[in-house]
This record gives sequence, C-alpha cells and structure tokens, in this order.
Amino acid sequence: MAASVRTARRKKAPPTGRAGGGRPRAKPPPVRPRRRWLPWGLKWLAVTAIWSGVGLAALLVWYGYDLPDIDDALTTDRRPTITLAAADGTVVATRGDRFAGAVRVEDLPPHLPRAILATEDRRFYDHFGVDPVGLARAVVANVSAGRVVQGGSTLTQQVAKNLFLSPERSLRRKVQELLLALWLERRFTKDQIFTIYLNRVYLGAGTYGVEAAARTYFDKPAARLGLAESAMVAGLLKAPSRYNPRANRKLAIARATQVLANMVDARMLTPEAAARAEADLPRVVRRRGPGNRAGHFGDWVMTRLAGYSGAETGDRTVITTLDRDLQAAAEAAVARRMAEGRKRGAGQAAVVVMDGDGAVRALVGGVDYRDSQFNRATGARRQPGSAFKPFVYLAALEAGMTPDTVIEDAPISVDGWSPANWDGRYRGPIPLTEALARSVNTVAVRVARRVGPGRVAATAERLGITGDLPRDLSLALGSAEVTLIDLVTAYVPIANGGYGVFPHAILEVRDRDGRTVYRRRGGGPGRVAEAAHVVALRGMLAEVIRSGTGRAADIGRPAGGKTGTSQDHRDAWFVGYAGNLVAGVWVGNDDGRPMKRVGGGGLPARIWRDILAPAGSGEAPVIEVIAAPDRTPAPAGDLLDRLRALFD
Repeated sequence: MAASVRTARRKKAPPTGRAGGGRPRAKPPPVRPRRRWLPWGLKWLAVTAIWSGVGLAALLVWYGYDLPDIDDALTTDRRPTITLAAADGTVVATRGDRFAGAVRVEDLPPHLPRAILATEDRRFYDHFGVDPVGLARAVVANVSAGRVVQGGSTLTQQVAKNLFLSPERSLRRKVQELLLALWLERRFTKDQIFTIYLNRVYLGAGTYGVEAAARTYFDKPAARLGLAESAMVAGLLKAPSRYNPRANRKLAIARATQVLANMVDARMLTPEAAARAEADLPRVVRRRGPGNRAGHFGDWVMTRLAGYSGAETGDRTVITTLDRDLQAAAEAAVARRMAEGRKRGAGQAAVVVMDGDGAVRALVGGVDYRDSQFNRATGARRQPGSAFKPFVYLAALEAGMTPDTVIEDAPISVDGWSPANWDGRYRGPIPLTEALARSVNTVAVRVARRVGPGRVAATAERLGITGDLPRDLSLALGSAEVTLIDLVTAYVPIANGGYGVFPHAILEVRDRDGRTVYRRRGGGPGRVAEAAHVVALRGMLAEVIRSGTGRAADIGRPAGGKTGTSQDHRDAWFVGYAGNLVAGVWVGNDDGRPMKRVGGGGLPARIWRDILAPAGSGEAPVIEVIAAPDRTPAPAGDLLDRLRALFD
C-alpha cells in the first residue's frame, strides 16, 4: 500500500501544455527591468538645444561682425544736388540726388501712407520687423507661379536694406537685413520707422523721399497730393525707373491703377473712390517742363564742372551760357525735321549753337534724350565732308590766293586716288568763290596740293579742330573725323573777325549759401586768323547760301555757311553763322548706315534755318561779366576746356 502510494506519487507528472500529456510547456521569458528612456531623451534634447544655440550665436556673430555703424548710416549724406540755370537765371535742369526736406507721417494726406502700406506692407503695424504671414504668402505665390512674383520683405526690412546695406543679393546680406530690422523695431516706434522710409526711399529721377518726388513729378508738396497722385508715387516703389511717369506714362498709369486696387483689397479705400481716382490718372502726369529740357547740355556741363568748383563738393548752382529760346528752337527743329529724316533713313541729329565768344547757347545731342543719353554733339567723331573746305580756302588765302583766283575744275588723279565731284560735272577754270559755293572737289584738292596738306591741317587746328588730322590730300574733302562742337568752334573765328575761342558753358558757380566760388573772366587763344583773310572767306561763304549748295539755309539776312556730305551719304552737315551766332547741324546714323541721299544742303540746312531764322539779328544775349572778388579762384576752367578738348 505504501509502495503503491509512493509509486503513484512518483508517477504524478508536472502539468503539461495539454490534457493527457504531450510536449512540455515553453518557459516564459525572463522578466527584465524597464529602461528609463525619458531622462535620457531630455538630456540629449538639452545638449542639442545648447549646441544649436551656440551655433546660432556663432552664425549671428559671423554675419553681424561687419554690420555698418548704425549711427553713421543714419546720417549718410546724399550726392550733392547741382542746379543748372540758363544765362537768364531760370532753372533748366538738376543733377544729383534731390531731397526736398523731411516730412512726418501725420503731415501727409492719409491716402499717401495708406497707398504705400496697401502695396508694400499691409501688416506693418502688427509685425515685429519680420512678417511670417507675409513671408509664407509670398512663398506660396512664388511657388505657384514658378517664378518670383511677390516679395516678403517688410517696410522695416526695406529701411534696413536701403539705409545700411548694399544691393548685393546674398545669404549674408539677407541675414544682416533681418538683424537690422529687429534692431530698428527695438530702437524706434512704428511711426518713426515709417517716417524714415518715407524720407529716404528712392523714387526715380534722382529723387529721394516722397516730398522730392511730389515736387519733381507734380510740382507740389507731398502734403497736397491727391489720391491719384499718391497712387502713382506708391507705384514707383516697385521699380522707380520703369514706372517713372515721365519716362513711361502708360506703365506708370497701369501701376497706379494696381495700387488703387490694392487699397480696395486692403479695405483702405472704397471701390467708388478708387474708380474716381482711376479716371483722374491720365491727367496727373504733367508735361515735361524746362527741367527735362537740355538733357545733353546738362550732362556736358556736369562733365566739366569739377575744374570750376575747387574743393566745394556740396549743393551748387551753376549759371550756364544756355539761351532757353535758342535751346527750345533747336529741340523743336530737330523733332520736326527728323520726322521727315526717318523716312529717308536718318536716325539721329545733333546741334550746337555758339556765340562769338565761344559760349554754347544751345546744344542738342540726339533726337530724344530719354531714348539715348549719348551726346552726339560732343562725343561722336564723324567725317565732315565738304564742311571742312573753309579751312582749305583760308589756308589758300593766307598763302596769297584770292577769292578770284582761278583753278581748273577737271578730273584729277593723285597716286591712284581720283576724287570726283559730287554732281559728276566738270566746269573748267573757275574762281575759288564759285568752287566753294558749288562744293567742287577737284578744285579743293588742287588748292590743298598747292598750299600743302600740312598747312591745311595746321590752319584747322589753329582755329579749333582737335585730334589727329592726316597730312594728305584727302583732308581737303573732309576725311578726318571731327566732333560737331569742334567744327562749330573752328567756324567761330570766321564769324567774329579772326579770334579763337574756347567752347564753354559755365559762367558762374555758387555754393549752397549763394557764395560765388567761380566766375568766368573770359579767355581764349587770341587772334588765330588775320582780319583781311577772314573777311574774304566770309564773302565766299555768303555765296554758298546765296547761290550754292546751301540755298536752303537762306534766312533773309546776311549769313554764311558750308554744307558737308560724307561718302555714301553717311553724314550730312551744315555749319554757318548769322550775326553773332554760329550754329552747326549733323544728321546721320549712329552705326554709320548710309541715308537715302540726305545731303548737307537738305535736311541739315533746313534745321539750321529753323533755328537761326527766329533769332532776329542773331545777336546773342549780352551777359555782363563782373569782376570777381579777390577770393574767387583763378579761372582754371578755361585752360581745362582746351586741355580736355585735346584729349577727348
């Protein structure tokens, strides 16, 4: 019994995984202690944050170490304003940066700041210098369009960029812009930042600030701008040159219309008010006034001003030699006649009007200054053709010939060169007067061969032609390239009795306080031709207009001049004098393309007549030259004029 119990106990097996036996159950996995991951994660998060902070600080130091001195930037001077006045004292142009004084936001009509905010930064008074909402909106718009169509910069960022930074596009500049924007927001109130913006932003045509823009474009202070005018000023901010109402009226109006729409969208303007302002837009663009005339003349004056102002570098007023009536006549004549010229393949024209003292009374450097600022009157060297012949005949008169000296008009050949007459005719023996009046080439070459091409070149240089003149017979037919202003300068001694002149445009320079820093005292190279020879040549040139190639230049009173046409009608000239005025006209193309038979006796002669005919007796305005005070520096400008001419 006992044994059976023991056997039974011994046979009792541990429970299996299934009834009735089978494989034994698998052992459960050992219990491991839970890992404490939360403190570990927090530790590494803190380490990452610390090193990120260190990296950000290093980045800010790297981009911020060369930030400009903010106090200096706030007082940065603009370029000085140069006011150019005509001989009668009326303002004709300005150069440099124009700043008409500071204005405050509260002094402006409400629609002007609203137009700017609606277009440039609607959330200006809500953000901290950087606008995340505006930036995100700009990113979405640009990604959707596949190109940059909207910017995310705030007004504060624009102040930072315009006031302190260069226009360079780089990551460094962008980071610096953000840093400066945050600094501005911390240091100034919103109204102060907006005021800085309104007074320092560039608005085209050399103007800085809304006050200067209002006076430049609308001839009124900013406080009196209407809604349409304010929209046009605000529209300039996107691209001041492109939307300049004087440069592109249609684009300016279209942009102002968009500004009005922005104001409606921002609920700063009712649709009805916007519609009324939009209807008024075509009338807000004023006609170009005197300040936009004489553009090439103004540029020429600016290139010569440094030699007259001494150490003065601030705002200056320059009294010039310009005659406003003559300038207006020259511009009108070019505009009117070149409408005809374009039909005959002539694209450009230039005019210089000078008096007997060398004072430039009018200058037109091209058909339209807005389209091209290149000054063809002073900077283009072209072949004068027969307009050079007066120097050939003056050299002949000085060598003993007379206007009645007879020279053979017949075919001629010199070392294989056979110049022909422009009309293909040969007249046999003719006097010099007739040869010049009819612009006979063969006679001019024979005269130059008799007196020597070197003597012809020396005569032209003595009268005022600069540059290298060839010492060969082709010079007699105007093969040497000259500028229009040089050619007119060299004709002046023929008109004034034989006295050379320095072409000049500056009579007086005054500083910002009205003190005279330069006043012209006169000057010139003195006598360059004997009176008797000049009188004889004047008689010959008068015949050019009476019966020769220059008949189209007849103004009904004593005058003389000479036509010129280069080979293949690439250049056409007329240079002549009446009374105390000498005027020269050039017509041609910048690329030297031939015109359709445009000669000096046609279009240039008619332009010359249009300018000189209304000038009455041709007497230039008499300008009294007052003795300069002792502190006025010596007139180095006269000598500089001549030196510049030699190297131009």
